[in-house]
Amino acid sequence: MKTKLLILLLLTSLTTGCITPEQPDDQISDDRISVIVSIPPQKEFVESIGKEKVSVSVMIPPGASPVTYEPGPGQLRGFSRAELYVRIGHIPFEKAWMDEIAAANPDMEILDSSEDIEIIENDPHIWLSPALVRLQVEHIAGSLIEIDPDNKDYYIRNKESYLKDLNDLDADIRKNLSGIHNRKFMIFHPAWGYFAREYRLEQIPIEVEGKEPSAADLARLVDTAKANNITIVFAAPQFNPESARVIAEEIGGTVISIDPLAEDCAANMRAVSGILSRYMAS
Repeated sequence: MKTKLLILLLLTSLTTGCITPEQPDDQISDDRISVIVSIPPQKEFVESIGKEKVSVSVMIPPGASPVTYEPGPGQLRGFSRAELYVRIGHIPFEKAWMDEIAAANPDMEILDSSEDIEIIENDPHIWLSPALVRLQVEHIAGSLIEIDPDNKDYYIRNKESYLKDLNDLDADIRKNLSGIHNRKFMIFHPAWGYFAREYRLEQIPIEVEGKEPSAADLARLVDTAKANNITIVFAAPQFNPESARVIAEEIGGTVISIDPLAEDCAANMRAVSGILSRYMAS
């Protein structure tokens, strides 16, 4: 069972739908609404509402970090035909490149997903909370309707269906977490702050603001893990897992890789809640 869970949580972003420098400028040439998003989870949100009426491309490829990513010339040219760019807001690569992105197509609508969301300092991971995804879905639907008002009822119907799925997801997560007593978990990169806030959990980060832990930091984290009966340490494919492995070895625990950028965002959150339920029940 543990092996199956470990395999299940090795969720990585899909390669399809990414804008790469090798793709030509006319990559979007059909009658669908051309949408560009920053990260893979947003692709799920847009496609759940627009379905066959949208063509969605992703800026950040699998395994890349939104903190350090730099788009290539081909990606920037790809914006020239886009009708909508859905940004996350508050991630470094967007802040660094927004002027170039906006200049590539002055007619393109730009939607900031963080609108109406209470942001945790230094935490842009607003897609890892069902409640916050609901807000983002509402805004995305509004933008698609503004671009394509003739299909308003279609987008609203799809939006309502996806919101129901999110309600079911929330119920499943709450059920999975209902029996846990230890509500603290350790993770290399603190990507799950909004998830933790929504479900009354506490994430203990190994790295803070991109800085690897020192030997003294590792010793402190080992003591913290032991004091809180923590038996799993989460890693992510975008980061070196060595520090997580060191801590896990010291506490006799397990390292589990979870991808905060997995495209199947709902399945990702459901799977993580299942892992937490298993390992944090005592």
